[in-house]
Amino acid sequence: MNTTPTQRRLKAVVTGANGFLGWHLRARLLTLPNIDTYPINRADFATHALEEALSDADLVFHCAGINRSNEHELNNGNIALANRLVTALESTVSGRYTAGKREPAVVYAGSNHACPEHPNSSTPYGHGKRQAGHIITEWAEHAGGEASATDLRFCGLFGEHGRPDYNSFVATFAHTIAHDGSPRITDDREIPLLHVGEACERMIAAALQRTNGIREQTGTMIRISEVARTLERFHSVYAPTGEIPDLNSPLGIPLFNTLRAAMWPHAYPIPTHPNTDERGTLIETIRVHGSSGQVFHSTTNPGYTRGNHFHLNKIERFQVLHGTARICLRRVLTNERIDFDVTGDNPVTIDMPTLWTHNITNTGTTPLHTMFWTNELYDPKNPDTTPHPVDPDTTPQP
Repeated sequence: MNTTPTQRRLKAVVTGANGFLGWHLRARLLTLPNIDTYPINRADFATHALEEALSDADLVFHCAGINRSNEHELNNGNIALANRLVTALESTVSGRYTAGKREPAVVYAGSNHACPEHPNSSTPYGHGKRQAGHIITEWAEHAGGEASATDLRFCGLFGEHGRPDYNSFVATFAHTIAHDGSPRITDDREIPLLHVGEACERMIAAALQRTNGIREQTGTMIRISEVARTLERFHSVYAPTGEIPDLNSPLGIPLFNTLRAAMWPHAYPIPTHPNTDERGTLIETIRVHGSSGQVFHSTTNPGYTRGNHFHLNKIERFQVLHGTARICLRRVLTNERIDFDVTGDNPVTIDMPTLWTHNITNTGTTPLHTMFWTNELYDPKNPDTTPHPVDPDTTPQP
């Protein structure tokens, strides 16, 4: 990430913290030094927990919202959440600036449905999101001090672990294809799409830069049918043998990572096809179409662990060639965990999902030989590798 926070530790409050956008945002904030994140969920809006969280907040990200409900809730529900947030802000940060403390920077995850030129602007959802953004930005105008508020009006967001039939048609397509189905298209057209990780980057930048007002956010224009064809092509290449598809298409890597998340964990490990004769065994580790990558071979002594980190975008593959090991993964900010016991006697392929912290431990009595592959060359200035333990009570190892 290009934006670097100040050295003083900042408190970031995220509403809708367990939702699709809220979880991704907290994962992004986890990669930044000097920022402590405080999650707020829907139930907290009905208690004093909201005021307690906002009382000393530096950054406030309002991701809570109603996307699927009846017309009354789509309109009034989003407005009510914004009013409740502003009421809590007014009661907790009033006069903070005169007391020598900075007012918070608030960023609202708005929608392009609120834009007057959008065909759905007059719907209950479009009206509710527009009014909610107005309520929040108006608060900053009257709060004084250094208060700021930005309504980032996003187009369609997609990404890893989106709920099918809820968050995005991309999540629905990916889930359907990952389970060997065919997506159904009822209204093919060109639309703007934005990966949720990029949306999070923009929200964090807006908060740290303390921007104000309405900011319409652009995405990549792509036809709905092209999304389906791309995901189907990726699946046809990747699912049988783990062959990495050509990712040089619009939104290639984020769409591939979305598909991999939909395939996780039921499609793993991916079996290999060893070629063995009297000389030994030859195993194809990586086959890549249209992408540069890097392959590593490592040895790990008995009882030692490598890893305990996660990636935001990087695609990484593990393949144990000799010895026995346990590969452990945990979805960040959750207790969801998967362990794989693997051996070089029966080599398999396991690709690390983005936003899952992972490690590998030598569980045998001889040196462990492992092949690692990533889809990009290592860049020490932007390694996309955040230390984070699989077991929260342990310290990450390099």
